Amino acid sequence: MKLNLGTTIRELRRKNDRTQEELAALLGVTAQAVSRWESGGCYPDMEMIPAIANLFGISIDELFGYQGEREAKIEAILAKVDTLDRQNILEDVTNDDCITLLRKGLAEFPGNERLMHRMAQMLSDTGWMRHTEWLYYGEDGHILHRFDHHKQNEYWLEAAALWESLIDTAKDDAIRYQAISELLILYRNFGEYDKALTLADRLPPLEQCREIARTNAIDGVSQARYLGEGLLALANQFAELTMYALVNDIHNYETDLPIQKVRGLIALFDYLCDDGNLGYYHKEVAYLYLYLARLEWEFGDHDNAFAALDCAADHAQAFDRTVRTPDAMYTALLVKHVPVNLHNTPHTGDITLCSTLAASFPMWCNPDYSKVEQEMKADARWEMWEQRLRDAAEFLQHM
Repeated sequence: MKLNLGTTIRELRRKNDRTQEELAALLGVTAQAVSRWESGGCYPDMEMIPAIANLFGISIDELFGYQGEREAKIEAILAKVDTLDRQNILEDVTNDDCITLLRKGLAEFPGNERLMHRMAQMLSDTGWMRHTEWLYYGEDGHILHRFDHHKQNEYWLEAAALWESLIDTAKDDAIRYQAISELLILYRNFGEYDKALTLADRLPPLEQCREIARTNAIDGVSQARYLGEGLLALANQFAELTMYALVNDIHNYETDLPIQKVRGLIALFDYLCDDGNLGYYHKEVAYLYLYLARLEWEFGDHDNAFAALDCAADHAQAFDRTVRTPDAMYTALLVKHVPVNLHNTPHTGDITLCSTLAASFPMWCNPDYSKVEQEMKADARWEMWEQRLRDAAEFLQHM
């Protein structure tokens, strides 16, 4: 790589409206020295490099013109990790390869917050896959975590250390906020509740979140889009919190209350997307139907259980078709200006929701579902349902 340090210094000086004499005075050298640097006659002494970079408010890498090359290498590492990680849907296939790549990347680019954050995510995911989450219902019927087991999860411990560092050093707000959100879950799992709540209190309240703030920042069609996005995002979070509230207390399962609540959540998405086009949220509703099937069977309505599984399959197929629709949009009245944002979905290429749905049953694992799963899989209709999913996945691959 050709070193154009002199040219860079000249461009930065002019950009900052400084003369050679002014730059020389600030650096404690002569104007002739600055002139020779800029003409390529010589280079600044190495001990002066940090002062020059600091004066212009840039990194030493940027001063030497390495930033573009550095970023390209980091992007390549992250892209390769993302490609490999797509094979880890419900299975531990390439976790070690991803972690190895990220370790090499951090050895070459120590302290890079994007690599650190991706490494923490990868370690956390690996910890969930290899050690699972140890839960039990306490005497009062509420879920508790076996933090004595969780503290032995070496992947979570390393992920926590990386996120702790990022919270203090990350310049990217999105990375810092996500690090807080992820770390407090691990603190909870470790039994460090005060630390988890302290982290939670560093985040803004709901009414100050990005999705709501955007609706107040603009008007016209753009406001309509942000209103729709906010409604969908809040509906999704409401559904997730409702499911946690259900499974948190074993006493909720003494009646058919969970069936009513899950049906209500499905109706919430149908309310917002009343024309049947749920876009990305076909996936979330497919998972709700999986859990509904488990509940219906548990309460003795076996026909409705398999009807719910069929609905889950319908939504899985709709999601997979949406993934393959460029520039997909929501079309219902309240959300018709919202693009279907699929940039984070892992269901691309050969991996479809139809191909992973059966293995996800019943999605939320509490209370214990092993007896229900055994009974449902012994029913001849289960194999027919799985075959339907396999046929749909194969058809989608040839579209």
